[in-house]
Amino acid sequence: MRTTRKLCTIFAAAATAAAALTAAAPAQAAVPATIPLKITNNSGRGDAVYLYDLGTNLATGQQGWADANGTFHAWPAGGNPPTDAPDASIAGPGNGGSVTIKIPKFSGRIYFSYGQKLVFKLATGGLVQPAVQNPSDPNRNILFNWSEYTLNDSGIWINSTQVDMFSAPYSVGVGAKTEGKLKAGGYNAVLNGLKSQAGGWGGLVQTAPNGSVLRALSPGHGVETGALTESAMNDYVNRVWSKYSSATLTVTPFADQPNTKYFGKVSGNTMNFTNGSGQVVTSFQKPDASSIFGCFKLLDAPNDLVRGPISRTLCAGYNRGTLLTSANQPDNNAGDFYKDAVTNQYARLIHAQMADGKAYAFAFDDVGNFESLVNDGNPASATMTLDPFN
Repeated sequence: MRTTRKLCTIFAAAATAAAALTAAAPAQAAVPATIPLKITNNSGRGDAVYLYDLGTNLATGQQGWADANGTFHAWPAGGNPPTDAPDASIAGPGNGGSVTIKIPKFSGRIYFSYGQKLVFKLATGGLVQPAVQNPSDPNRNILFNWSEYTLNDSGIWINSTQVDMFSAPYSVGVGAKTEGKLKAGGYNAVLNGLKSQAGGWGGLVQTAPNGSVLRALSPGHGVETGALTESAMNDYVNRVWSKYSSATLTVTPFADQPNTKYFGKVSGNTMNFTNGSGQVVTSFQKPDASSIFGCFKLLDAPNDLVRGPISRTLCAGYNRGTLLTSANQPDNNAGDFYKDAVTNQYARLIHAQMADGKAYAFAFDDVGNFESLVNDGNPASATMTLDPFN
């Protein structure tokens, strides 16, 4: 299955967290091959709902989909141009109702759409995911959203995500833990907040031909569409560069390793990081807006033990606007976030409207555990609730 670069970074982070939790966890009962996922429709909408369970079979590495019974089906070969994928839809619940499906050991997505089935294609490299920042994408005018999950021998990790877009509201849960629930009125508050925010942020909101709101694109995709410019974060970046030309930025990327520190100092267009011995371990050029909003390109975060963890910390600091207020990062005090006039306004608005303040508004929103993720090492079931729009 093709995934966006942002989704890949999230799954990489989840895999790292899963490995750490697995190593620390005591022996437990084996996780079953499938678990029930109950989907409840509290949306208040009368549209038909369609569900999809798409991902990678963790036992075989094959990409495909699961039916309502949790049976895996591998995708057939794709083509160039892409060919139609088999219809993997599952009938979802009507308003006020619920359905229960079984989900297998997957790393993938649970999609849901209102009113229309989603259009999936198969290229030679695998499944082509919806990319609604592209005006010609066949799913551009369909109201839909998705959750990401991994179910494996160590348990389940399932989140609500806004990394690519903010759209049809929903929440996820395991046991008594629930994440992703908006405050009352939160859906419209996010969208109206973007529309009233100067600087092109209102251009993130996409509407259907009839004028109804479908979603707000993430700011990274907003740069792609031209709603935001690559210079959107330049003022903040320039101030960061000025500060750390004389001051030192200290990054402590691992909460459980307080003695592992790296020290950043700017020289020209480069921020060099040294270790405790004074050796340069990695360097970063001045990032543009897409690098910051997407946590990639000039803020690439490889799955290593040095550059990746430093980059994750920097990305969180840029998006949350904490690099100027504290020379010690990460700053995990939520009261410090999004205070600068130049910040990720999309993330600011979404976090402000979440019932518990947690969201996955950019790829490394898990720095400091501010992401909307639930985990259970021995899950009996999970839930997904399609929440009200108003």
